[in-house]
Amino acid sequence: MAGTSQSAPDPATEAFVAHRNLLFTIAYEMLGSAADAEDVLQEVWLRWAGVDLEAVREPRAYLIRITTRQALTRLRTLGRRKESYVGPWLPEPLLTAPDVAEDVELADSVSMAMLLVLETLAPTERAVFVLREVFALDYDEIAEAVDKTPAATRQIAHRARAHIAARRPREVPSAAETRSALEAFRRAVETGDLQSLLDVLAPDVVLLSDGGGLVAAATEPVVGAGSVAGVLGKIPAAAVLQPVQANGYPALLVRVYGEVTTVMAVRVADGRIAGLYAVRNPEKLSHVERETTLRR
Repeated sequence: MAGTSQSAPDPATEAFVAHRNLLFTIAYEMLGSAADAEDVLQEVWLRWAGVDLEAVREPRAYLIRITTRQALTRLRTLGRRKESYVGPWLPEPLLTAPDVAEDVELADSVSMAMLLVLETLAPTERAVFVLREVFALDYDEIAEAVDKTPAATRQIAHRARAHIAARRPREVPSAAETRSALEAFRRAVETGDLQSLLDVLAPDVVLLSDGGGLVAAATEPVVGAGSVAGVLGKIPAAAVLQPVQANGYPALLVRVYGEVTTVMAVRVADGRIAGLYAVRNPEKLSHVERETTLRR
């Protein structure tokens, strides 16, 4: 129209924005860190912006390939960093929208429990497992992304599946079951009702607390309902436990005088809390004030 000077959208930017949430989700599942996933996306954008688009047949596949390679490089660096980490290392929690919970497979794949199981895979195995099992890429695409032959990629996928199957929780509880146990837990903690707390904790419950050496946190796993209840009894009276959706499942934000100090995620088995994951490291709490969009 005469008189307007609106420029046409840049095709490279359009393609990147269209796939950004997918690329972030892949990077996050590979790294367990939103901050590192964001850094990977910055690197992907820099490489993508310099590509000759005429030579790219499928932008989505190309972007996934760059993201996977960048995430693999960072994952190997992270592995070295975790060796000197103070206390248990937990993934960086994300506030997630209700649509993530509705996609049961996606919610399970980004749950705190599953991300911890993924930590036990070697970097290439983790990449192959995530791309195949969560994002359903074909072996040829995955092989290009991890720089292996399709045959080798199939073998890696088979090995990773067996590894995960032996370590993942036997059952995936429904969101309603998790919400019910978490609500009973919240009431017990806020009222100081020790018996109700012991009732909702599985006898062999395990508490992992990640302070990263920056804030007070148990530096070893705390095992058993009595021991875990003793640690939880130290939550300050001023704390407010706010129900949220984190990593696809019901969780709690702990606020003290309005400031988020902890994200508590749980693993529920047989209606009781079997795993409790308390992320307290302030460097990992920046993504819990707003929802993060995850996509498959």
